[in-house]
Amino acid sequence: MHIRVLTLLCVACLAVFYSLAQSRTHTALDPIDTYVRAEMQNEQIPGLALLIVRNGRVERAQGYGYANVELKVPVTPETLFQSGSMGKQFTAMAVMMLAEQGKLSLEDPLSRFFPEAPASWAQVKVKHLLSHTGGFTDYPEGFDKRRDYTEEELLKIVEAIPLAFPPGTDWSYSNLGYVTLGIVIHRVSGEFYGDLLREQVFEPLGMTTTRIISEAEIIPNRAAGYRLQQGGLNNQKWVSPTLNTTADGSLYFSILDLARWDEALREGKLIRKASYEQMWTPFPLDNGQPNRRGYGFGWVIASVNGHTVIEHEGAWQGFTTNISRYPDDKLTIAVLTNQGAADPDVITHHVAGLLIPALTHETGKKAEP
Repeated sequence: MHIRVLTLLCVACLAVFYSLAQSRTHTALDPIDTYVRAEMQNEQIPGLALLIVRNGRVERAQGYGYANVELKVPVTPETLFQSGSMGKQFTAMAVMMLAEQGKLSLEDPLSRFFPEAPASWAQVKVKHLLSHTGGFTDYPEGFDKRRDYTEEELLKIVEAIPLAFPPGTDWSYSNLGYVTLGIVIHRVSGEFYGDLLREQVFEPLGMTTTRIISEAEIIPNRAAGYRLQQGGLNNQKWVSPTLNTTADGSLYFSILDLARWDEALREGKLIRKASYEQMWTPFPLDNGQPNRRGYGFGWVIASVNGHTVIEHEGAWQGFTTNISRYPDDKLTIAVLTNQGAADPDVITHHVAGLLIPALTHETGKKAEP
């Protein structure tokens, strides 16, 4: 009797061992998993979430590493990361929705919303801010990120900075342009842009955890952000609460919510087809040529070996993010990390090439506009 029990136990142990061995073999043979883990080690990324949507189906939603290094909390598909400038596509969506509702026009000059602004703003239109072709610059040197600002105070800072070039004649990435768009949204809708997004985008799409950043509130599954300093990992730098609510990219989201967002974009759920096409077309300068970055409205449009890619990255407070959508191939890849110097776009591009060799990006280079 004892021999029989012992035999059964040995068989069970062997079954468990075989199962674990098969699991390890599967991981070792999974080129995506192997690559992601190696890249995390190379870039010292503590935590990462990967989303792959192919042919309208979530093929992979996987967490790697730690959402919180100090507490050893693993990343899961539910983990929330800060968006960085990936959040600009949501601000752009809010503007496009308001345009379809007749509350503003993309041709409206900023003087319509800010009659007290400098005379030069009369030549800057909403479409210029969406495409970074308005001549707006970025946060000025000496800007105090640890101070709280009202919308009016931020607006005065932006108004005091001269335009870098005549609107429509060049392209220059401008966070302040999108900060200004958030104030435009508030003025025409009567709502803070984050509230408008919650009511008209997040809740209707079932993006239940996507929201404006708040470090004061208790928010389940929130990741901690990290930065590299002298070769080691440190916690993110602190910024004032109001600077985590501006429309240049101040969101929390998970890869599960990004899957719902991707579905809405793919199926045209929020705005008309013509509006999506406008967002995803490189905005032309006054000379008729596309801007040099291939920027549309909240998205960069590029080509990889003749295949279109619509994408955007972000970096803020110890987080880096990227989403790359390949509409010709019905493929979307998103990577969220909690390391401020990481290159998630490199990872999304490499994974795309592993899945579809024709999408292989040249190493170290951005997609061509």
